Amino acid sequence: MEFTGAGRLEVRITHLDVGKRVSIRRLADSGAGGAKFTDTIGVLTSWDNGVLLITRRDGESVRIPESSLVAGKVVPAAPARRRGPATDFEELTRITSRAWQPVESEPLGEWRLRAASGFTRRANSALPLGDPGLPLDEALERVRQWYGERDLPAYVQAATGAARTQETLCAALEARGWRREVSADVRIAALAPLADRDAEVARVALARSFDEPWLRRYQRSGAAGAHVAKVLGSGPSVWFASVPGSGDVPAAIGRCVVDGRWAGFMAVEVDPAYRRQGLATAVMTALARRALEEGASAAWLQAEADNEGARALYEGMGFATHHSYHHFRAADRAER
Repeated sequence: MEFTGAGRLEVRITHLDVGKRVSIRRLADSGAGGAKFTDTIGVLTSWDNGVLLITRRDGESVRIPESSLVAGKVVPAAPARRRGPATDFEELTRITSRAWQPVESEPLGEWRLRAASGFTRRANSALPLGDPGLPLDEALERVRQWYGERDLPAYVQAATGAARTQETLCAALEARGWRREVSADVRIAALAPLADRDAEVARVALARSFDEPWLRRYQRSGAAGAHVAKVLGSGPSVWFASVPGSGDVPAAIGRCVVDGRWAGFMAVEVDPAYRRQGLATAVMTALARRALEEGASAAWLQAEADNEGARALYEGMGFATHHSYHHFRAADRAER
């Protein structure tokens, strides 16, 4: 990381740069072995009482004492991805939300409150795109009330890591006691190379709806119900894939939603007894070929940030991280 200007290290940021992406070098240690420095890149989300708060791409917040600063500067927004289709955060978020719709939804200004009897955080969290039409504290109280009326915990889904994502909102939620529970990466790729992969697609059956065996393979379903069927069946053009196993439950499954130029891949699951046989690749390839037939050209998927196996699989298929999102849960009243 280069901070020098005419051979000097300089702190070129001020309180007026809150909300901008910055690069910081700070003194981490000055022991007998000499000075040691740590570099941090992220959005400067606050600068209060002598402490800078930097929210990094992965959503982690780093507190940096002003007294430890050695150098700092504003840096450009994250560059456009070299791999995969061009898109911005808002377009991609609206696409992903249409592929996983709640049972019940209500606007809060430009935010969207979503509920589906607790089936997945994505379908049971507030999606804050734009202005809620209220001061933040009032908006968050309304979020609490709305989910409380449904006997659900209050969640807000907020994003980091791309141009115009929500690092400032993430920091504000943490400052108000909302806890970050789960983070996921949204990845994108060109669709045609995925469809061109050499895979045993003849083993994959595609259908417009899922059946009971498919649902039993799906690890996140829990108890079946109308709310589960509604969420899984939601989207502009939905396809379900399955590979027969040795019993009544499929060896592998998957789901794809085609929405204009985008094809989203979800619910890719493989029976542990059938892993390392290329079934996940076969499922995604078969779904990609169907999406191409419907006119799609770009692909997206989501994977939890700590799922190393999924990350390796999807990187091998050409998927690159576009941004990350995080589910923040409101603290219990007793904790406030």
